[in-house]
Amino acid sequence: MTARLSYKKMPVNINSEIGPLRSVLVHEPGPELLAVTPDTREDYLYDDIIDVETAQTEHRRLVAVLERFAEVHYVRDLLAESVATVEARHLIIREAMDMLQSAPIAKDLNDLPPEDVVCVLIEGREEVPGPLARTLNETGFALPPVPNLFFTRDTAMGLGKHVMIGSMRYGTRWTEELIMKTLFAHHPLLANEGILYDGSIERRVNYTLEGGDVHPLRPDLLMIGFSERSSPAAIDELVSLVFKSTAIRNIIVVVMPKENTAIHLDMIFTQIDREQCVIHAPHFIGAERLSILHWSKGDSTMREMPNVFAALEECGMRMDPIICGGKNRIMQEREQWASGCNFFAVRPGLALSYARNQETLRQMESAGYRIVASSSFLEGQERIDDDERAVITVEGSELVRGGGGPRCMSCPIEREDIW
Repeated sequence: MTARLSYKKMPVNINSEIGPLRSVLVHEPGPELLAVTPDTREDYLYDDIIDVETAQTEHRRLVAVLERFAEVHYVRDLLAESVATVEARHLIIREAMDMLQSAPIAKDLNDLPPEDVVCVLIEGREEVPGPLARTLNETGFALPPVPNLFFTRDTAMGLGKHVMIGSMRYGTRWTEELIMKTLFAHHPLLANEGILYDGSIERRVNYTLEGGDVHPLRPDLLMIGFSERSSPAAIDELVSLVFKSTAIRNIIVVVMPKENTAIHLDMIFTQIDREQCVIHAPHFIGAERLSILHWSKGDSTMREMPNVFAALEECGMRMDPIICGGKNRIMQEREQWASGCNFFAVRPGLALSYARNQETLRQMESAGYRIVASSSFLEGQERIDDDERAVITVEGSELVRGGGGPRCMSCPIEREDIW
């Protein structure tokens, strides 16, 4: 193993959800998904079982679109390059052993070639079965695989030139925290001004925070979802850190419902243009709307706001909603469940979405967006002008079974500043 030379440039720069994308981090779903079975799916936070080959095909199409706009980096590649260095390898071993206390795995992580270390960390390591396990044909993992890793946004998030590493709500995802910390702490292509919140070392009860709940809207404005996955104590700590170390001056907190259809804020709200967002209407409009809190730097308390749009207006950001699923409540619920709110913007007014949510896409058309199939875009049959509003649709019949959409699967590293 050799030491790596550092780059002078700090690539990480995320001050919005919609600035032109310049680089992004993804992970193609792989053999780690084979660990999800009817018996284990709940342990791995799945509602269904994904066909791996189909999911890979769908993910490759998503990445092919991203590559037309930005430099795409893969977790596997950067992790292999990182653990080729002494410092990153020692970090992996030290922090993995804090959780595992397994001498054989520690030895493997120290001795194996970088590519094999990556396989162990991502695909897991099965336990050596004893006599009873062999007799009963039972298997288990000494180091669990990470079938949720392709949702790269969950465990890492750029905040300005800093980074937040998530502290995941469920222990089955702890290896993801370690992987992302290793990348952002050691790989020069992810260089930054420091890990602002390090969830990989968080051991306190009720300190959880996930990237799907963290939305940087402007250099001075951050929206956070208080969901089942992100706790008040961790949000309080993140806010104190961003007030101290970044340009953020205003926080809008969305008090999320405790339901498995809305595990993160980005499952019910995503911004797609300077003044437009896609929402799950029952949570933001009408009698069922969620509580919205506004917290300004210097204030000791939060103020409750009438709705999210009033809170945004107070911060100088007008936002017009496009309704996921349209006006019909049944379609709203069906398409929200299928990640119909989970758009990913590659520039203001140009976003990626699943093709399956047809009523949502009709609402986008009514709002002035042209709907372009990824196949037509990639094959050059349809061109999107630089100032045109459009949605590029990707297939996602298998990917959506994991419980997320294009935003969940895309961790931006660098966006151009637009504010």
